[in-house]
Amino acid sequence: MTELGPWVAVILAGGSGRRLGGTDKPALVVGGRTLLDRSVAAATEAGAAQIVVAGPQRDTVSPVTWTREDPPGGGPLAGLAAGLAALDLAPEAVVVLAADLPRVSSALVGRLLAGLGPDTDAVAVVDAAGWVQPLVAAYRAGPLRAALDAVGDPRNRPVRALLPGLRVATLADDDGAADIDTPGDLARWRP
Repeated sequence: MTELGPWVAVILAGGSGRRLGGTDKPALVVGGRTLLDRSVAAATEAGAAQIVVAGPQRDTVSPVTWTREDPPGGGPLAGLAAGLAALDLAPEAVVVLAADLPRVSSALVGRLLAGLGPDTDAVAVVDAAGWVQPLVAAYRAGPLRAALDAVGDPRNRPVRALLPGLRVATLADDDGAADIDTPGDLARWRP
């Protein structure tokens, strides 16, 4: 799928679902599968050497490594930091996925990884409005760790805070960028 060496996935599943009334978004079922399982399956089928989920433990279709952000509920950047700390190997690349993506797929993961060239630190999905989605992205591990170190304390910070320190390419994919944050978003994906 890619000429990179081993790569891993970090799936961020620690949010509180405030805009959905506190709903456990990763547990929502769309098309017969939980949103978390959609992200886990996309990474598994694309060949991740390890999958780390940062968030409360839940049942998943495939084995994963579990970790929690510090403090629990400390935000997506804290979740990413915890995910990187929980890795059992030193990967060449890290795919970061949110756990609320109804259309994530192994094909999308493969396109993200394939976009990591010698002059690219990250490849992130961008939607039709031009919104770069750092939670649907592939990162070279070294530059990702350096950008995380440069940000400092990751608590209550968005993953977007990493982007100024990285050479980011984008991949247009309106469906891949779609996430479920509101009741309207959920209604769109449930017939």
